[in-house]
Amino acid sequence: MAELTQEDVQSILKIIDEMGDRDIHLEIGDLKLHVTRGGDAVHAVSLPSAPAPIAAPVRPGEPAAPAPRRASSEVPAGHVAVRAPTMGTFYRAASPGARPFVEVGDPVGPDDTVCMFEVMKLFSSLNAGVAGAVAAILVTNESLVDQDQLLILIKPD
Repeated sequence: MAELTQEDVQSILKIIDEMGDRDIHLEIGDLKLHVTRGGDAVHAVSLPSAPAPIAAPVRPGEPAAPAPRRASSEVPAGHVAVRAPTMGTFYRAASPGARPFVEVGDPVGPDDTVCMFEVMKLFSSLNAGVAGAVAAILVTNESLVDQDQLLILIKPD
């Protein structure tokens, strides 16, 4: 099992911060995390310190590896974007083989689920946030996406 990176720990803490009143029990290798949250207080957290990520060295005379290309983050005029809340995996359906939550052209309401998002085996649903119609689905099912990446575009009513 690979070590947790500082980015992994930050993602876990963000999930805990946004989870509301719930219990979460997470085990990854030697990491055991149990959080019971009610109101604004976190009652129990057990998280070992994570080492800082180490960058690969670049030898003199070798070019550095290019930064990975990110999809455009610009939202076309007249559209509303559903964005990735953090780095994770995008799912169009609740389970393999299930009907996707939405297709291009489908009408949606603000509270309608348009996709699922998974970070370290914790799943959450993402809502449309606005009434309208799905204009574009920009990511393929089960793709790893970056924080704030555009996932779905909605044309508001």
